[in-house]
Amino acid sequence: MSTQGKTDSDDTSFPASSPRRPLYFVQSPSGDSHDGEKTSMSLHSTPALSPMGSPPHSNSSLGRHSSSTRFSGAGKTSTHGGHHRKGEKSWKEFDKIEEEGLLEYEGARRRHSRRCYIISFVIGFFLLFSLFSLILLCVSKTHKPTITMESIRFQQFAIQAGIDSSGVATDMVSVNTIVKFKFRNTATFFGLHVTSTPLHLSFSKLNVATGVMQKFYQPRNSHKSIKVVVRGTNIPLYGGGGSLGINPNGTVTGAVPLTLSFTVRSRGNVLGRLVRPKFYMRMNCAVAMDFGNPKKKVSVPLKDSCTCRR
Repeated sequence: MSTQGKTDSDDTSFPASSPRRPLYFVQSPSGDSHDGEKTSMSLHSTPALSPMGSPPHSNSSLGRHSSSTRFSGAGKTSTHGGHHRKGEKSWKEFDKIEEEGLLEYEGARRRHSRRCYIISFVIGFFLLFSLFSLILLCVSKTHKPTITMESIRFQQFAIQAGIDSSGVATDMVSVNTIVKFKFRNTATFFGLHVTSTPLHLSFSKLNVATGVMQKFYQPRNSHKSIKVVVRGTNIPLYGGGGSLGINPNGTVTGAVPLTLSFTVRSRGNVLGRLVRPKFYMRMNCAVAMDFGNPKKKVSVPLKDSCTCRR
């Protein structure tokens, strides 16, 4: 009996007179989690404890409560994780937009820089080309052409009475001469296109003979001898020949003061049509023709009797 009584006292952990321990139920703070509701419902549906309040059963309830708490905490973590992922996505989108904006700004800046480089290159090229052209023009202006007057040969100089186109009676003169001169291009790197105004031979400010020089091209560093026929037929003098000695056959005796004048124009193409130097030479020659001397009826030298104005 004593053995059996000892056994009963050993099997009972808590005496009958000891008060029952209160049972606490802890609900998950996450009211939105369905798993938490299920856990709470399972806890409320647990049958009542044994009268002795078995601690192992209580431990089981606490285990379920802790597992519910952990599950609910996991739900919270997953919810916060979702918000965190959304935040990361928003930041990634913002970074992407900002990166695209930076790329667009960089592209616009590069296009602007390229445009500035092109404009600067064009302006610089234009300035350099203009400076180069100006230098060429100044250098070409120093290579001026020259004209050397040689002679004028009179083949005819006759005065006779006549009537002009309006029916007025006056003395009429007929002149036929050949003018010789030499044109020289002194430039070493461009040729010249040469033209001239009509050559006028005048007496007492009256034009008595006219001649035209044919235009030509003169290569660089070369010269050309030119002959121009200057003639006039039945030119009215209107009293200008009263001072001249005239023979009955119409020939003139004594010296006759004449003036030969013309302008030679030349143009060079140094750099195509961009650099085109131009030169003007205005020739004025005083011709003293002495018809009383037969030797001077053939040719009159003009080397020392002409002036050139540029």
